[in-house]
Amino acid sequence: MGNAAKTALLLGALSALLLVIGDLLGGSNGLAIAFVFAAVMNLGSYWFSDKIVLRMYGAQEVGPEHPLSQVVARLARQANMPMPRVYVIPSASPNAFATGRGPNHAAVAATEGILRMLDERELEGVLAHELTHVLNRDVLISSVAATIAAAIMMVARMAQFAALFGGSRDDREGSNPLALLALIIVAPLAAMLIQAAISRSREYAADAGGARIAGNPYGLADALRKIERASKQLPLDASPATAHLFIVKPFSAEGLLGLFSTHPPTEARIRALLQLR
Repeated sequence: MGNAAKTALLLGALSALLLVIGDLLGGSNGLAIAFVFAAVMNLGSYWFSDKIVLRMYGAQEVGPEHPLSQVVARLARQANMPMPRVYVIPSASPNAFATGRGPNHAAVAATEGILRMLDERELEGVLAHELTHVLNRDVLISSVAATIAAAIMMVARMAQFAALFGGSRDDREGSNPLALLALIIVAPLAAMLIQAAISRSREYAADAGGARIAGNPYGLADALRKIERASKQLPLDASPATAHLFIVKPFSAEGLLGLFSTHPPTEARIRALLQLR
């Protein structure tokens, strides 16, 4: 199954889960609340996520004279896309991300650490990966997935509160306590797993697209090795809510926690890249 089809299927599963928990919690009323809540969150995320995340990391916009901007401009021409705004993040930890509503409202940010660590070929691979996220509208897809998952978790907490203080406000008689228990425990875990799977699928697609824009997969593969190694020694002080944006997850997740990781294992990404030769 291709990454686009996989993403559509996973987003459908996440939306269906939201509808199910809305129905279990409050029948038609709970379903309507879940719909409205998800719609409001999605709209806010769509319009303001770029401004929020850039401010969160103290990103400073740079002009066309900056070397980072010059590399981005060259790659944007090769990808036949509008020039995004370019930012530098004052952090020694090597990482980068793209954000924005789409190709006409995009921003690319890289840390000072990644600019010092990578050579030009490797930096091109990283930035081409980020531009592919922009072209694929992955920021919007990830924002939709993240906000629906957040809605599910918040509705599940509402159900927990209702169970503790008198039960569900269901508009039907005879609410099922086992269904309520499953809602409280299972639904948030399922939402997080689906959200993480969507993000991992989009990372593989961005790696492949970045290799096409850069002209080869080797720069990105070498960059991923360096970033992964350096990030373990000097992790970025990042919010878990924005971890899916970065090219390499700012903090590691091993064992069972890896199931909830927003990024595939770096070695798996490198293997997939080298198969593109």
